[in-house]
Amino acid sequence: MTASLESASATSGTGYRHELYPYAGGDEFVHGALNFIRDALEGGEAVVVAVPQDKASLLRAEIREDDAVRYVDTSQVAHRPGRLIDAWQEWIRDHVSEGRPVRGIGESPWDQVGSPAEAEELRYHEWLLNRAFAQGPAWWLLCPYDIAHDKTGLEAMGRCHPEVRRDGQTMACEDYDAQAPYAFVPLTHPCDPYDEFAYTSGDLPALRDKIAACAEEHGLAGRRLRELHLAATEVATNSIRHGGGQGVLRTWSEKHRLVCEFRDAGYIEDPLLGRTRPNPRQLGGRGLWLVHQLTDLVEIRSTPDEGTTVRLHTELPA
Repeated sequence: MTASLESASATSGTGYRHELYPYAGGDEFVHGALNFIRDALEGGEAVVVAVPQDKASLLRAEIREDDAVRYVDTSQVAHRPGRLIDAWQEWIRDHVSEGRPVRGIGESPWDQVGSPAEAEELRYHEWLLNRAFAQGPAWWLLCPYDIAHDKTGLEAMGRCHPEVRRDGQTMACEDYDAQAPYAFVPLTHPCDPYDEFAYTSGDLPALRDKIAACAEEHGLAGRRLRELHLAATEVATNSIRHGGGQGVLRTWSEKHRLVCEFRDAGYIEDPLLGRTRPNPRQLGGRGLWLVHQLTDLVEIRSTPDEGTTVRLHTELPA
């Protein structure tokens, strides 16, 4: 029998720690990451390493995988921020259920980010981690960030991490404010030309036809189109049920992706909705989780005053 993350937290130690590790270049990455792993092993802790493959190879050359150190394949989730919290819950689950202290090293492939939207959602994921594990198991996540690649994003990353590691020492991050809301970068304006369609109850078949016409124009068909149709139906149904009974769809293409945007008057109060795997016994609440599984990137902006905007990004064929 496997204990849940929630039940394990009742007996685990000091809570979730989330630490930013700015570094410059491969040598500094290896030095900091190895020290973190060795400190964990000396303390009898397990370590989960979730970094790009080239970085994992550098660490494997020094510390091999065994019962205490696990290198996980991040290729299916690294560019899909909406799936990462669920992935971390899965990666640490076995260690937590055994009551073993666990650390993680998690780095996104920042040098391979495909768009500003993806970069923003990766930063937002870092901020959401603090909420996702606030009441969960006690564990410690180190997030390396290469300032040689991008110094401009360091301040934004600091706003997402309560702690920062400098010169081998952990200290409070001055840019982090636990009470402050996430400071989103404004959504970009839809690329011209874009199509617009107002929908309400009874318009879902027409909405799917609109998406199919735009998708087929850009070569998207088959399984990927069916997945997009299913995701779009979930979002539009939420608009009708919870967003005032109506919404507006916009579709366009940008940077090798098809974008479907849905706007309505509703408000999504829980920012974690859709980012953790639903309990099989619960009724409802699976729609946004399914949307994250079926599309390549999901952007959600929701406030009580301005309503909700959901953008679904689907990669187009090469």
